[in-house]
Amino acid sequence: MSKNIIWFNEIGIEDVSEVGGKNASLGEMYRNLTQEGVRVPNGFSVTATAYKYILDHNGLWEKLHAQLDDLDPDNVQQLQERGAACRDLVYHAKIPEDLKNEILQNYAKLKEEYGESLSVAVRSSATAEDSPEASFAGQNETYLHIQNEEELLDSYMRCLASNFTDRSLHYKYDNGFDYYKVYLSAVVMKMVRSDIGASGVMFSLDTETGFRDVVFINAAYGLGENVVLGTIDPDSFYVHKPTFNKGYRAVLKRRLGSKALKMVFAEEAHVSNMAVEYTKNIETTVQERKRFCITDEDVMVLADYAIKVENHYSQKAGFRKPMDMEWAKDGSDGHLYMVQARPETVESRQSGSVLKLYHLKEHGDILTTGRAVGTKIGAGKVHIINDAKEMDQFKAGEVLVADITTPDWEPVMKIASAIVTNKGGRTCHAAIVSRELGLPAVVGAVSATDVLKNGKEVTVSCAEGETGYVYDGKLAFEIQETDLSALPKTKTEVMMNLGDPDIAFSLASLPVDGIGLARMEFIINNDIKVHPMALKHPEKTDDATRKALEQLTDGYDDPETFFVKRLSEGVATIAATVYPKPCVVRMSDFKSNEYASLLGGKFFEPSEDNPMIGFRGAARYAHPAYEEGFALECAAMKRVRDEMGFENVILMIPFCRRVEEGQRVIDTMAKYGLKQGENGLKIYVMCEIPNNVISIDEFSQIFDGFSIGSNDLTQLTLGVDRDSEVVAFDYDERDPGVLKMIEMAVQGAQRNKRHSGICGQAPSDYPEVAEYLVKLGIDSISLNPDSVLSTLPKIVDLEQKLGRSA
Repeated sequence: MSKNIIWFNEIGIEDVSEVGGKNASLGEMYRNLTQEGVRVPNGFSVTATAYKYILDHNGLWEKLHAQLDDLDPDNVQQLQERGAACRDLVYHAKIPEDLKNEILQNYAKLKEEYGESLSVAVRSSATAEDSPEASFAGQNETYLHIQNEEELLDSYMRCLASNFTDRSLHYKYDNGFDYYKVYLSAVVMKMVRSDIGASGVMFSLDTETGFRDVVFINAAYGLGENVVLGTIDPDSFYVHKPTFNKGYRAVLKRRLGSKALKMVFAEEAHVSNMAVEYTKNIETTVQERKRFCITDEDVMVLADYAIKVENHYSQKAGFRKPMDMEWAKDGSDGHLYMVQARPETVESRQSGSVLKLYHLKEHGDILTTGRAVGTKIGAGKVHIINDAKEMDQFKAGEVLVADITTPDWEPVMKIASAIVTNKGGRTCHAAIVSRELGLPAVVGAVSATDVLKNGKEVTVSCAEGETGYVYDGKLAFEIQETDLSALPKTKTEVMMNLGDPDIAFSLASLPVDGIGLARMEFIINNDIKVHPMALKHPEKTDDATRKALEQLTDGYDDPETFFVKRLSEGVATIAATVYPKPCVVRMSDFKSNEYASLLGGKFFEPSEDNPMIGFRGAARYAHPAYEEGFALECAAMKRVRDEMGFENVILMIPFCRRVEEGQRVIDTMAKYGLKQGENGLKIYVMCEIPNNVISIDEFSQIFDGFSIGSNDLTQLTLGVDRDSEVVAFDYDERDPGVLKMIEMAVQGAQRNKRHSGICGQAPSDYPEVAEYLVKLGIDSISLNPDSVLSTLPKIVDLEQKLGRSA
C-alpha cells in the first residue's frame, strides 16, 4: 500500500509502516468492531508516503542530517536548539499542489458524511509508535476543532514538524529508533464534541499492579488533554471483567476526583512561536466537582468497549494483550466513542511468575501524600523544577518534584529515583512515563512543590496501597522476590486475611486459595467513616455532624446509598482479587467504643467499662439499638452477591455467644434479603468463645462452617484482656489450654462435616501453631499477607512428612 490518503475502512493494524500506530489502530477498530457496537468516528490518514513526498519535494533530508547526525540528546541545550531548527525546516516546507488537493478533496468527503458544520481532529501518528516496546505517548502533536481548509493544512504541517520535538528526538534515541526512519502520518477524523461532554483514558488491566481482571477508567469533563497531562484529578472507576462477562453490570470501585478544570474550544486560535492552541481551560463549577462526570451506564458501555477491544487484539496476536485506550463522550449526541487504542507497554511485559514486594523497614514523618503509581519505593534528594529550562541542572538519582510533567521532561525523568507532582491522576503523563521507566511516582500531591524543599533527603513509597507517601529522610526498605512457579500446591488451603481494598490488587498474584477473613470494619472505618445509624437517623445528631455527613455523601443519591455502595464496592474489590475462589467476609465487629469514634457514633453508642466483652458482634444485629444499621450491612452484602455477581462471598458472624443468638441473626439476615442457601449463600460463624467449642455440635446445625478466631479464643480461655498491656505477659495463643480448645473445634467441625478454618493472628506469628493446625487436618489457614510466602513452604514440608498431598 503506497498512497497519500487512506480511509479508516481500508486500514488495518498491519499498516503501521504506512499510517502509524494510532491510525492503524483506529482503522482496525473501525473495520472490525463497529459492527460489534463499538463506536469509532470516521476519518482518513495522510500517510507516511505523503510525509516522505513533502521532505523529498523540499530537499530537506540533507538539512535534517546536518542538524541530527552529531546530536547529543543528553545535552539539553543542544537538543533544544537542533530540535527547533528541524521543526522550523519542516513546518515551513511547501505542500506539493497535488497532495494539497488530495487532502482537501477527502476533507470535503468527510464533510459530506457528517455535515458542513463538521470540525475535525488532526492527530500525529508515528510509524514506530505504539509498539509493544515503546508507547510514544504524547511525543507528537494533536490539533482539535479544526474548522476550515486553512486550519487543516496548517495543523497538518505542525503535526509533521512535531516529529522533531525535543521529547520525540530523545525518545527515539532512548529506544534505538533511527531519526530519519520514523515517519509521520496524520489522522484527520470527526471531532467528538467532548468539550461539552467528557473524555478520558482506560486500560484493560490495573495500571499499578498488573491485575488483569479489571477495566480501569479515568474520566473528566471536556477534552481529554487534562487527563493525559495530569493537570486535573479525574474521576476513576473499575469494572470486574469476569462478572461483567457473566452479565452483571456494576461498578466495582470508584473514586470522585476534584476535576478543577475543563478544557474547551477557544473562540480564536492562539499562536505563539511554533505552537498553536485551539483550546483553553476553564474552571469547573462546584456542582460539577461534587458529582461524577459520567454515569454508571456510561462506565458499563466503556467497559464493554474495552473488553471487546482487548479480545479483538488478543485474538489477532494469539495471546492475551492488555490495551491502553482513549475515549470521548460527545455532548451533542450523547454517544461514547473510542478514539485511540494501543498495546499497554508496562505491566503486560512483567513476568507473571516472579513476584516482587517492596517493604519499608522503618517509617518517618509524612511530608505529603498523593496517588501511588506502581508499587515500588525510591529515595534521594528533592530537586524541584518549575520550568523546563531548569532541566539541565537536574542530577541522576534525585527525586524530581514538579507541578506537572510533560513529554518534554522525559530526559530528566529517566534519571530520577522517584517523581512527585502536585497534579495528576494515575493515567497522567507523569504516571505513564514513571511506569514505563519502572520508577515510583506520587501524583496529585497538591502542595508538594511548597512542602518539599530542595536538597532534602526523602523516601517516596508506593508500596502501601493506592495512597503514595513522601517520608522525611532516607528510609531503609527491602525487596522480596518470589518465584511463584516454584511454589507447590498444598492440601491445607492457604488463605489470606485482608481488610484494605486499596492494597487488594497488589496482592492478587499471591498464591492463595481465597480470602479467609475480610474485615468489614476496616472498610467502614477508612472508606465510610460514619456510624451507620447516623446515616439512617441524621436528625438524632447535631448540626456539625449533619454538615459533615452532607460533605461525605457528595455524589450519592442519599446517605443510605452512600453506605451501601461504598461498603459493597470495598468488599467486592477484595473478593475480585481471588474470584472465583472463596472470600469470607465478616460482618462488622466494632466494639461500642470503636463505633462511638465514628462520625455520629457518640449519639448511638452506650458507654461500657469493658467493651471487649460487651455490646459487640452478633448481639448487636437483631437488637433495636442497631438492627437498622445491620440492615444496611445486609443490603450492601446482597448487592455484592446478587447485583455485582460475587457469589464467592461467604458471610461470617462474629462473637456469637449462644446458639439461640445465632439463629436470631440468621433469621434477621433472611429478613433483609440474605437467605442462607439461596444463590449458594453460606454463613459461617467465628469460633472464638469457649461456648462455640463446647456447643459446636449445636452450632453446626445452623452454620455452614467455622473460622477460629485465636485472638478472642485466647482472651476468653485464659481470662486475659487482650487490649491490656498490664497483663500482656499472660496472653499466649500457644498455651496448652488454648491449643486444646482449637483441637476440639477442628474435631467438632470434622465430626459435623462443616468447614474448619482459622483466621486469627496465631499462625501468622508462630510457625509452630501453623504446624499444629496442619497436623489436626484443619481445612484452611488464613494468614496475613506478609506471612503467606514464608509459611507456604513450611506447610508443604510438613504435609510431605505426614504423607499428604494436594
